[in-house]
Amino acid sequence: MREPKGVVFPLSVPRRLIIDLLHFAGRVPSIPLSRVMDVSALFAARRAHPARPSWSVLFMKAYARVAMEHPPLRRALLEFPYPRIYEHPQTNCSLAIERTFEGEDGVFFGMFRAPEGQTIGELQRSLVEFKNLPLEEIGFFRRMVRISRYPTPVRRFLWSVSLNISGRARAKRFGTFGVTTLGSQGVEQVHPLSPLTTTFTFGPIDDWGKVTAKIIYDHRVLDGAYVARRLVDVEELMNGAILEELRRGETGETLPISPRASVSTPSSPTKPHRASPARNAGRGA
Repeated sequence: MREPKGVVFPLSVPRRLIIDLLHFAGRVPSIPLSRVMDVSALFAARRAHPARPSWSVLFMKAYARVAMEHPPLRRALLEFPYPRIYEHPQTNCSLAIERTFEGEDGVFFGMFRAPEGQTIGELQRSLVEFKNLPLEEIGFFRRMVRISRYPTPVRRFLWSVSLNISGRARAKRFGTFGVTTLGSQGVEQVHPLSPLTTTFTFGPIDDWGKVTAKIIYDHRVLDGAYVARRLVDVEELMNGAILEELRRGETGETLPISPRASVSTPSSPTKPHRASPARNAGRGA
């Protein structure tokens, strides 16, 4: 009996984006570390908050604040023209978001700039825009689509330049850390891959508030014991500053968290960071 023929499909924009990401992620010797956290204290405060923020937003802000207190989490290895470590002055979070593009579900990445200096409500509103605005209205998404349409050699060259030459460009275009989760679907990711120095992920949160959280880290930049302590810091911050901000609701405006070496004096107060609308994210990148 003759074998029937299948159907051949060209690579779509979402598939090209993931293939390129995994191409460069495959060069990173990444290691996952996990910790079971207790976030039960946040249940009631989260439900009562006017924005009803997602857990991704809460963990994102907690991780960003920890990274501001611990600069190595804001570092990246640049390999051209010579190997060196770059440290960014703020955090930028690349959050994996599922969107439909040209009839196909795919993963795009919403860029949250300096989430440590935004309120929980501001971050949640940006997340809603990333999920619901037309793709063409979001600058960062437009850039992903445009580059993913280029031939493979051109795409790989642009990715390589952005990841390895300028630390500032890398942080702007890819972020200083990533967040990805399938916890809402009852799934825990074992070892998500990324070209970034660290990626934070968490699984389902059970009825008792227990959740397995992970940091996947680039071992060329960070070591395991250091990363393990930062997981403890994230849990403490979730049950401390993040919980208190949830309880304050939308009235709780926050200031950027400055590195320990650059503390503002009373005579020169730091102005609070304001979130840019998601539709402008990535403009000019």
